[in-house]
Amino acid sequence: MAMRILSAVGATGRSTGCRCSFGTLPRDASCLIVSTVASRRTHSSTRFAMMAAAAASSVLSGATMQGTSVSAFRSTSIGSTTRRSFARGRAPVVNRRLSCSSRYGELLRRLSGTSSCVKTHPFVAFTPEKHFTTASTALQESTHEYPGIQTDNERQMTKDALQIISAAIESVNPTTAIENCVLKDPSGFVLKDPASSSSRAITYDKSDYDEVLVVSFGKASSAMALTTADIVRTAMPNVTLSGIDVVKDDHATDEEATLLPTRYNITIREASHPIPDSRSIEAASEILDRVEAAGERTLVVCCISGGGSALFCAPRHPLILSDIAETNRCLLSSGMSIDNMNVIRKRLELGKGGRLAAAAYPATVVALVLSDIVGDPLDLIASGPTVPDPSSWDDAVKLVGNYGLGRGGEYELPSAVLDVLDSGVNGELEDTPGHEHPAFSTKRASEESSMLTETVLVGNNELAVTSAATEAERIGYNAILLGSTVEGEVKDVAGVYTSLAEQLSKQRPFPDQTFALAKLPAALIAGGETTVTLGPSSGKGGRNQEIGLVAALHLKNKGLRDIV
Repeated sequence: MAMRILSAVGATGRSTGCRCSFGTLPRDASCLIVSTVASRRTHSSTRFAMMAAAAASSVLSGATMQGTSVSAFRSTSIGSTTRRSFARGRAPVVNRRLSCSSRYGELLRRLSGTSSCVKTHPFVAFTPEKHFTTASTALQESTHEYPGIQTDNERQMTKDALQIISAAIESVNPTTAIENCVLKDPSGFVLKDPASSSSRAITYDKSDYDEVLVVSFGKASSAMALTTADIVRTAMPNVTLSGIDVVKDDHATDEEATLLPTRYNITIREASHPIPDSRSIEAASEILDRVEAAGERTLVVCCISGGGSALFCAPRHPLILSDIAETNRCLLSSGMSIDNMNVIRKRLELGKGGRLAAAAYPATVVALVLSDIVGDPLDLIASGPTVPDPSSWDDAVKLVGNYGLGRGGEYELPSAVLDVLDSGVNGELEDTPGHEHPAFSTKRASEESSMLTETVLVGNNELAVTSAATEAERIGYNAILLGSTVEGEVKDVAGVYTSLAEQLSKQRPFPDQTFALAKLPAALIAGGETTVTLGPSSGKGGRNQEIGLVAALHLKNKGLRDIV
């Protein structure tokens, strides 16, 4: 049986936090399945995904995969021997860490019926580089043909799938997202709010400002900061431009690392993610010092993306980093929702829950947010540093009691954290700023339709899903939009997708079938954030390669072909 799986990653975690997976499967269904899934995995797992998917494909089809490697794997997770084989264009042997010891190796063994290591022939291995556009180009150029296995229809559908997913990825490219919302204008620049029903546009006049301060944090922060600085320099050539960019280790491209400090006077600070370290605290303190010194004629532009909560971490006195880490562990163990977790966490740091915007007052603040959370709650993305907080100390203390987080409770928080919460509820500590704070309640003098602090969502999963559907329709498919908030265990979601594809395949002999999902050819488009429950002997990888491999098992068992 011929079967093919690809795991295509557009932005890697470092650019948008959005990854995309799809599988190419055998004949006679004329159905595309495209899924955009938020992910917080590192780029090493991205390369792992490519290797696992290609190895699985070889096992399933027994085909000779032809081509050469596009670039050498640098991740240590695949082993030095395999990495050198790729670099030399040889046929690598997938090592035992990948194919036999990991959870993905188990799936490969089930698919192939073998317990031995998997040997593959040379194949085109796309390893996304640090800059986003490389990923889109490579997706379009890598066809991964299987001579003698795929039909002409399958090959065309594969190209179509690549084209559709590339359009989705490009729409949430950090550079594209910023350029679509921050527009140059003769007077300065115009901020468009795509989330507003009236497509609101706000003008920022260059004559109102002497200084623009760019503060950026998150895994896509360097790309966002560079694009913002490019626009500001052109739109406001006479203002003083400077800033700080806090990015995950090795997530700034060579171009970003060079241009941000030399051309735009924006300092790059690297820090740890997903667990904050001392560098996160030092960088956050530097940002807070800079915004607190801002005056009325300063425009602070905040670029915020996934991972920002760990990279911008400033525990309030007397808490230390270990208190924050232990609190997160306790909150997760308690089964509390992310919304409720943030009610507590915002009160333990100096920059979260609207405190960054409050610290910048009376400066003007523009926050550009690239969402990595289903539903795009602005108060949850990086813990809402520029968004007013509607909760209170009382709310936080009630949650502590309800979830067994207090002294002697099952999930007891660190003593220092409980002391801070007690001091807060007793009125000894200032609470997070709400809507009544002047940073959020003051209208701009030059444009009364806007507030002193404006937070705009520039990109999200919904945009990626919509762009995929638009491109599918453009090239002739009937798009079925399943939504952008899909959640659940990977094995369950994969089962739903393959069941829908199976139902569509049954329409092929009966084009006028009653209650048809859609006319063929059809494209199922979905996005969200799935979950993988890890067992005691989990391997490396992520949700995307898992959903592809689980779907392959379902489709193999159903005997379906020509589903891409």
